[in-house]
Amino acid sequence: MVESPNWREKLGKACIPQRYILAIMGLLAIVNAYTMRVSLSVAIVQMVGKGNSSSNVDPNSCPYPGDNGEEVVEGEFDWDSETVGIILSSFFWGYIITHLPGGILAEKWGGKYLLSVGILSTAFFTLLSPTAAKYGGSGWFIAVRVLMGLGEGTTFPALNTLLAQWIPVQERSFWGTMVFAGTQIGTVIGTALSGVLIEAWGWESVFYFFGTCAIIWFIIFTLICYSYPEDHPYITAKEKQFLAEKLGDTVNRDLPPIPWRSILTSVPLWGLVAAQIGHDWGFYTLVTDLPLYMSDVLHFSIGKNGLYSSLPYLVMYVISMSSGLLADFLMTRGYVSITNVRKIFTSIASFFPAVGLIAASYAGCDEVAVIVIFTIFVGLMGTFYPGMKVNALDLSPNYAGTLMAIVNGIGSLTGIITPYLVGVLTYDHTALQWRTVFWIVFGVMNITNIIYVFTASGEVQPWNWGEGGRNPKDADDQVQHNEKAEKVENEKRKESH
Repeated sequence: MVESPNWREKLGKACIPQRYILAIMGLLAIVNAYTMRVSLSVAIVQMVGKGNSSSNVDPNSCPYPGDNGEEVVEGEFDWDSETVGIILSSFFWGYIITHLPGGILAEKWGGKYLLSVGILSTAFFTLLSPTAAKYGGSGWFIAVRVLMGLGEGTTFPALNTLLAQWIPVQERSFWGTMVFAGTQIGTVIGTALSGVLIEAWGWESVFYFFGTCAIIWFIIFTLICYSYPEDHPYITAKEKQFLAEKLGDTVNRDLPPIPWRSILTSVPLWGLVAAQIGHDWGFYTLVTDLPLYMSDVLHFSIGKNGLYSSLPYLVMYVISMSSGLLADFLMTRGYVSITNVRKIFTSIASFFPAVGLIAASYAGCDEVAVIVIFTIFVGLMGTFYPGMKVNALDLSPNYAGTLMAIVNGIGSLTGIITPYLVGVLTYDHTALQWRTVFWIVFGVMNITNIIYVFTASGEVQPWNWGEGGRNPKDADDQVQHNEKAEKVENEKRKESH
C-alpha cells in the first residue's frame, strides 16, 4: 500500500518554488523582528506620559489640543528623557554582540537555526518585558531589552547566508529587497497596530501580542525551511538543478577559512559600511524617536501617533519593492551596471530623506504638510534595499553572513548612539531641539553616501573563494585552455614527424 504524501511533501511539489517560500518566510522573520523591536517606541509614549513642558516658551511649538492649550497625560513610570533614550538604545547593546558570531556560525552550520532560535529568544524576552518594567524598574527593563537584542542580532547575518545559498543573482535585487523590506512592513505594523492595541488594552498588550506572533512564525519556519537546497527533502529536481547551475560558481558549502585580511582591507566593504552607518543613523532615529517627535512637537494622541508614524514606512515598502524590480530590469537589460545601480539607488535613499527631515522641521504646526513631507521623502529611503542593502551578496556570496555581520553590526552602533543623543538634545521637548537632531541626520547621511559613491563595487571580490583564492569556474576554464593548448602542441609534433 502506497502512503499518501504528507502536507510538507505536497507543499514541496506545489507550483511555488522552495526558494520563494524561503524568501517569504525570511520576510516574515524580519517583520516579526521589527514589530517586537519598534513597538516600544510607541508604547513608551504611554508608559512615561507627558506633562507641561517648557516647549510652551518655544515660538515654534505647536499648541496642545483642547481649550486650555495644554495637556497632561499621566504615565506609569517616572523616567526622564535621558533615561528614555537609554532604554530605547539598550536593545542595540545586545544586538551588535551576536552579529559577527551569528554570521560565522551561519556560514559554517547553515542559517536556519541561527535565524529561528534567535527570533524565538527575542519573542520570549518580549513577553517578559511588561513584568520586568513593572516589578524591576528601568534597570531590569533595560536588561530584558539587551537580551532581546542578543537574540535578534543573528537575524540579518543568518538571512544573508540563506539568501546567498538560495537566490541566484538575477533574482537577487527583487527577492533580496522583498526580504529586507520586511523592516518597513514590521515598522508599519508595529507602530500602527501598537497605537490601536494600547488604546484598547493598555501598553502591555503590544508586548504580549507581537511576542506570540513571533512564536507562531518560529514553529512554521522550522517545519518547512532548510539551510541548503540539497538538504531540502521536498524540493523538485528541476529547481535543485536550476539553483546548482546558477549558484554553483559563486557559493561553496565547504568553505576555506574566512579571508580576514582581505575582507578587512577591502575598500568596497568599508564603503558599504559607511553607507550602512548613514542609513542606520537616519532610520534608527526615525524608528525609535518619530513617535516621540509626534508627541513632543505635534502633540498627537497615542492612536493618531501610531497611525501617522507608520505612514512613511508604508510608502518606503512600496518604493522598496518597485525600485527592486526596476533595479533588476536595468541590470538584466544591460542599461546600467550592477555597481552603478547600487550607487544610484543608495544616493536617492540618502539625499531625499535627509532633505525631507529638514523640510518637515520647518513646516511648523501644519499637520498635513508635516505628515506629507515625512511620508514622501522618508519613503524614498526604500531605494536603499536594491542599493546598498543587497551589496554584500554581490561582493561575496560565500561569506555573505560574515559581511552582513560586519556591515550591519557596525551600522547598528548608531542604534545605541541616536536614541541617547535625541534624549540629551531634546531635554525640553521643543521643536528647535528636534530641528537640531534632524540637521545632524542630514549631515551624517550625505557624508556617508559620498564615501560610498567613491568606493562601492557590485562585482564579486577575489577573496570570495578564500585568501588568494580563485573562482572554480575560472580554474576549470584554465584547465580546459591548457588541455586544448597541449592537444594542439601534440598535433604539431605529429605533423613535424
